[in-house]
Amino acid sequence: MVFLIDVCISFLSLVLSFYLRFNFSIPVIEADFIPTSIITVLSIRALSFFVGKTYAGMVRHTGTKDIIRILSVLFLGSIVLLLLNFLSLSFIDRYLVPISVLIIEFFITTFVLSFSRLLLKNIFTEFNNPRKESDNVLIYGSGEPALITKKAFDQNSKTKYRVVGFIDHHSKVTGSKIDGVKVYHLKNLKKIIESKKISVVIISEKGVSVTRKKYVIETCLNNEVEVKTIPDMSAWINGEFNINQLKNVKIEDLLERAEIKMNKDGIRKDVLNKTILVTGAAGSIGSEIVRQLTLFMPERIILFDIAESPLYDIELELKEKLNFTNFEIVIGDIRNEKLIEWVFKEYKPEYVYHAAAYKHVPMMENNPSEAISVNVLGTKTIADAANKYKIKKFVMVSTDKAVNPTNVMGASKRIAEIYIQSLFNSNETKFITTRFGNVLGSNGSVIPRFKKQIESGGPVTVTHPDVTRYFMTIPEACQLVLEAGNMGHGGEIFIFDMGPSVKIINLARKMISLSGLKPGIDIQIKVTGLRPGEKLYEELLANKENTLPTYHPQIMIAQVRQYEPKLVKNEIFELIETSNNSDKFAIVKKMKEIVPEFLSKNSMFEILDVEQQNK
Repeated sequence: MVFLIDVCISFLSLVLSFYLRFNFSIPVIEADFIPTSIITVLSIRALSFFVGKTYAGMVRHTGTKDIIRILSVLFLGSIVLLLLNFLSLSFIDRYLVPISVLIIEFFITTFVLSFSRLLLKNIFTEFNNPRKESDNVLIYGSGEPALITKKAFDQNSKTKYRVVGFIDHHSKVTGSKIDGVKVYHLKNLKKIIESKKISVVIISEKGVSVTRKKYVIETCLNNEVEVKTIPDMSAWINGEFNINQLKNVKIEDLLERAEIKMNKDGIRKDVLNKTILVTGAAGSIGSEIVRQLTLFMPERIILFDIAESPLYDIELELKEKLNFTNFEIVIGDIRNEKLIEWVFKEYKPEYVYHAAAYKHVPMMENNPSEAISVNVLGTKTIADAANKYKIKKFVMVSTDKAVNPTNVMGASKRIAEIYIQSLFNSNETKFITTRFGNVLGSNGSVIPRFKKQIESGGPVTVTHPDVTRYFMTIPEACQLVLEAGNMGHGGEIFIFDMGPSVKIINLARKMISLSGLKPGIDIQIKVTGLRPGEKLYEELLANKENTLPTYHPQIMIAQVRQYEPKLVKNEIFELIETSNNSDKFAIVKKMKEIVPEFLSKNSMFEILDVEQQNK
């Protein structure tokens, strides 16, 4: 049917071309040859339509490629007609079809064939997407991805969404139209949401600034509008975007900050052709340190961890995704002194990034012997080996929970910090500590827990309505670890600018809203009470500490109390000996002697603080 319609359009276009050429008054001499001209032109057009398969495309899905195919087929057909004309001129001394008529016919036929297909496509789209049943959509962006996103909606006959506008922060495109749809300025987003009754906003633009992204997301959340993003082009199916690939905005997008400016040249000079040992390499922080180290071309990375399956996962990722093969996997326990000794002898690492630790606050509160065994003894074992083999740098990953600790985990990390500091100036090894707060999406983080609770229908559990935490992304934290390791001269405790603290209950509400649900209606929020050892507010500096700036605006040096190295070693030796007896109260009492600012909160060990005060 399409083939016959196309031939009919060619016929009508040819007749119209004759009338236009001769100003609607065709001379008799020309009229006698019109039947021959029509037979010639229609024969060539029909043959070219058949060979070029212009009729094979589904009209309701007509796209750019279909229009280009029509244009190509008509152009080649016109070339053949011109050649026939010249042959005719040679043999019978006249053209089969006037050249001017051929030119006019080419343009009319091209226009009518293309326009008719696009018109039918739009009619079909409108018929199958009645406006009364549509949810209105805004697309953030005005470039190619935005246009592709709109076309994906237009081509999906089953979708209930209809694109009613674009928004953009560029004033030069404001007021113009893209594919018949108006572009509005970003500053008017709230007004447009209300006037157009927007249900969904789609962020199609990549590389949008953090400030603008936050503005869009916050405005949408405040107006109960869903926010979605399109995946990277690499994830499109066969190079084409489908609306089923739309993704919900993640809470990480709302909490992220501007990209960190790293001294990449300095880090590259530091890391280039070096052998580096990463402990806890299968964990969220350790594995990201490994990923980022691969960018600076080290000679070899030793991935050390006790977790077999996660180690296997990062091994596959390094080989298949990052195309990095200069690494070794070592499965083992950082408390295993003989194994650690073998690793240093066998691989001769020059740098160590020590990320292995127990980090779960309530679990360590109930198992203080394990907190000491891993966080203190494990750190001591690795640090002593680094000291013995005179490596260049030892960078320890600590936590803000080590500041004025209220729990066993934080106190154990503070004791580990003290031991690392005590090794400063012992030889040429530079011992450096980095301290930061919670990282988004890390193992044990509140974010994955909230996601699981939302997926299962709730409730989302929050320990206290006033509890706040600092957050940064895993890549951001690890970039700062590498930067601090590069700038460290030994003995420093580097703290990172974590930005403003976040109220956890507000975080829960936003995560529920970003999932397209309503907090308190679709998903309930339940307050469960503070867990053992948990703080309401976390700190980055102890009371008697202050900071010094560095050349990096997001990294500062904590000025902390100095400890006598011999005294530290004796105290930690006694602590480790005490932990072997598994007497929880004896262990924690010794920890409080080493870290006087350690005051337990919401814990069975509060009685020890009371006893100390009564002395």
